[in-house]
Amino acid sequence: MNYRHAFHAGNYADVFKHVFLLRLLRALQRKAKGFLYLDTHAGRGVYDLASAAAGPERTPEWPAGIGRLWQEAQLPPALGDYVALVREFNERRGGIGDRPRFYPGSPWIAALVQRPPDRLAFWEQQAGEARVLHTEFDGWRGTAVECGDGYDAFRAALPPRERRALVLVDPPFEDQGEFEAILAALDEGLRRFPSGVYAIWYPVTERAQTEEFRHTLSARLRQPVLGAELAVTANPQVRMKGCGLLVINPPWGFADDVKALLPALTERLAADSSASSRWEWLVPSP
Repeated sequence: MNYRHAFHAGNYADVFKHVFLLRLLRALQRKAKGFLYLDTHAGRGVYDLASAAAGPERTPEWPAGIGRLWQEAQLPPALGDYVALVREFNERRGGIGDRPRFYPGSPWIAALVQRPPDRLAFWEQQAGEARVLHTEFDGWRGTAVECGDGYDAFRAALPPRERRALVLVDPPFEDQGEFEAILAALDEGLRRFPSGVYAIWYPVTERAQTEEFRHTLSARLRQPVLGAELAVTANPQVRMKGCGLLVINPPWGFADDVKALLPALTERLAADSSASSRWEWLVPSP
């Protein structure tokens, strides 16, 4: 596996994913009872935006992502919440100046808002990335790091003792069979813990494959499924035109967040005038 997220850290797909991840975490924290946050493809947890873009063959991607929001003073509250969290992380790591230097991966997004009753479990298959992740969270309260196939986490970690969980599935999509692997893992997870909240991030590259995945998922599930997508361009020469998130069992209020935030994200992250977004209930909420 050759994928390294460091080259893409802080881009529009990260902003989209982490804004909605934070809204999911905040929604679950409306109740005092703790929950498990399970990250199946956690990465290394922290990314140096300066070194990630080093080399003449690399063009930094963060300026078209977090860079678009970094200096804006009039952000909607939910986007401001996300940017404030990234700023806090950047400053903790010594980032200074008018641009971000250190960007948090999804593990740190969750850790920065973790409450005492909440528990974090991070899985990462790449040994080198897992070692960095383990160093990042060595001694961090209520946190476990596992080097292994994240799809095995559904069997190993579910059902959680808290009886509440948010599972983020965010694979690199290098394998042609990734969508099938996600479906198989969800079958296991929902069998073991049908009331969990499952968030699946995916890239929009080949529209037919994406639509087939969405259709298959909606046909197989009885639980409510909310889908959101952002396309920064419709240019056929751009391979990855956007990304999406499917949320099974979305918590109360999350649909309102999606409805409000998608236009704001589209306006700020658009690559050209053909940018668009959509959201819908693939399986309606009762």
